[in-house]
Amino acid sequence: QVQLVESGGGLVQAGGSLRLSCAASGRTFSTYTMGWFRQAPGKEREFVAAINWSGSSTSYSNSVKDRFTVFRDSGKNAVYLQVNSLKPEDTAVYYCAASPFSAATVLRPTDYDYWGQGTQVTVSS
Repeated sequence: QVQLVESGGGLVQAGGSLRLSCAASGRTFSTYTMGWFRQAPGKEREFVAAINWSGSSTSYSNSVKDRFTVFRDSGKNAVYLQVNSLKPEDTAVYYCAASPFSAATVLRPTDYDYWGQGTQVTVSS
């Protein structure tokens, strides 16, 4: 089993940056693909980024590609999401999640078994 705890959210002006962290516990963390999702009020949870178990492959949604970077540190049992050039439409609760599938192209929330509690990102214009 994997437990996930996100941190690093906050209030930032448009154009600013944040680094979101997801601390994982559980012996099998290094075997999981890790994903980041977000959910804005009144909207469905949407895929943001994912990284495979080894860190060798990543995927991004078109709306964040070239602005967000996902990376992991298996030695620290952590995965990160560097978010740059933030826009007001990036405002949402951001969740990290763990999937037993090996590829980074795991885009559906239903493919993830474990979820964190989320961290709020608010971008002011």
